[in-house]
Amino acid sequence: MTLTDTHAEHSLAEHTHGTDCGHEAVQHGDHVDYLHGTHRHAEHGDHYDEHESVAEHTSAEHAHGQGCGHEVVEHGDHVDYVHDGHKHAVHGDHYDEH
Repeated sequence: MTLTDTHAEHSLAEHTHGTDCGHEAVQHGDHVDYLHGTHRHAEHGDHYDEHESVAEHTSAEHAHGQGCGHEVVEHGDHVDYVHDGHKHAVHGDHYDEH
């Protein structure tokens, strides 16, 4: 899985992620990411890192689409597929994890 860490667009003072923040929590290794729009925020000291990740499987390993067995969720100008608690979106030759 490829990860890119950049600082999120909001600070801890502006919005605190937690059990009642209204954002879906996703376990990510040894910490929790919070789905914030199409971004994943992870607390890191006095700020949030923005985690973007490529899905754990490729389109060659499993093709999402009509009849693939995964729930379809409308997401702006595209659809995501709910796969084992993750949301996958087609992006070129791979899936992004939303």
